[in-house]
Amino acid sequence: MKIRTPIPEKKSRLEIIPLIDIMFFLLASFMMVTLQMQIVRTVKASLPTATLATPSKKPDIVNLTVNQDGQVSADDKAIAFPELFTMLTNRCNLNTNLPVYITGAKDATHGSVVFVLDLVKRAGIQRVAIAVTAAADKP
Repeated sequence: MKIRTPIPEKKSRLEIIPLIDIMFFLLASFMMVTLQMQIVRTVKASLPTATLATPSKKPDIVNLTVNQDGQVSADDKAIAFPELFTMLTNRCNLNTNLPVYITGAKDATHGSVVFVLDLVKRAGIQRVAIAVTAAADKP
């Protein structure tokens, strides 16, 4: 027996459009958060000074020094850029694990140090480091 009521019966509906909107919002939020978590690798222009640096002079290491005028000296001998590139290429062919230390004078420009770094990388040398000297104790 079916009893009639004056209240009309409503059918329930599942609305998925708001669910889709929420899922897209969560996806976009997750993507933005993960993009902010990436490590940004940049070259800093003002480098800190080291407090406990020790000089390391070994025969199989190339020590490059950039002075305030942008001139380079290799192992305490002034050298021009074409000869420097030739010397680095020849030494790299003899020893593929040749380490190179680049030291910049306090007044050297950032661009000249980066130019020498690029020259070393173009010579095929993979082990490059920026050498630092210990700063005097400041009161």
